[in-house]
Amino acid sequence: MSVESPVLTVKADGPVRIVTFNKPDTLNAMSRDLRMAVNSLWHELGDDWEARVVVLTGAGRAFSAGGDVPEFVETIENEDLRRANFREAGRLVAEMVRFHLPVISAVNGPAVGLGASIAVMADIVFMADNAFMADPHVAMGLVAADGGVVTWPLMMSLLRAKEYLFTGERIPARDALSMGLANRVVPADALLDEAVVFAHKLAALPAQALQDTKRALNLHVAAAANAVLPFALMAEELSFGSGDVARKVGEFGARRKPATEK
Repeated sequence: MSVESPVLTVKADGPVRIVTFNKPDTLNAMSRDLRMAVNSLWHELGDDWEARVVVLTGAGRAFSAGGDVPEFVETIENEDLRRANFREAGRLVAEMVRFHLPVISAVNGPAVGLGASIAVMADIVFMADNAFMADPHVAMGLVAADGGVVTWPLMMSLLRAKEYLFTGERIPARDALSMGLANRVVPADALLDEAVVFAHKLAALPAQALQDTKRALNLHVAAAANAVLPFALMAEELSFGSGDVARKVGEFGARRKPATEK
């Protein structure tokens, strides 16, 4: 398997592939190098004929903190980079929806923004009891495009999806379970073990029946993505020119500066 990179590790456990976002110092924020590695992941795992199920998790204390806020500054200033980033975002959603092997998210900590979108685009979601999801796009001045507006209304009521996408409020694991964003909530120290056990349970099922049942179910997601994503991504790209994002990024940077630098 050549898919492994410094920012994304892949471990084989029999027919199960455990994929770990490996940027713990930034809470596995979806910087461009990690997004590109994730986009390449699905084709390369698709060529691994011994793989049957994939488990996604994050190194350290987060699943993924979502967008890399310091990278937003360059995205605001560089139109070519902005266009490339949004092409990648559309590709990421499409590749996950098309991927034929079952994917289990083991959400070991915060799953925020794009991180939350990736988590719930999996087929099964396990969450640690101390984890949460949130999509703060709107609070950052951005249209909530890449995944949340596509998948959340399929999993909870449209009213609930609007509430949490508008406000960006955190959804604790137990609430995510009751809303339909998660399948199971387990103790944090047992999360990965339980997700891998379940992965092996799926891997023991007849492969064609399982994979094509997944693909049939994901036609619902694909239909939603085809209807919603082109407008949503275009609108989010426009958000970067509104001035709100630059102001919010500046506020975020000011909060993070040590007192001696203020």
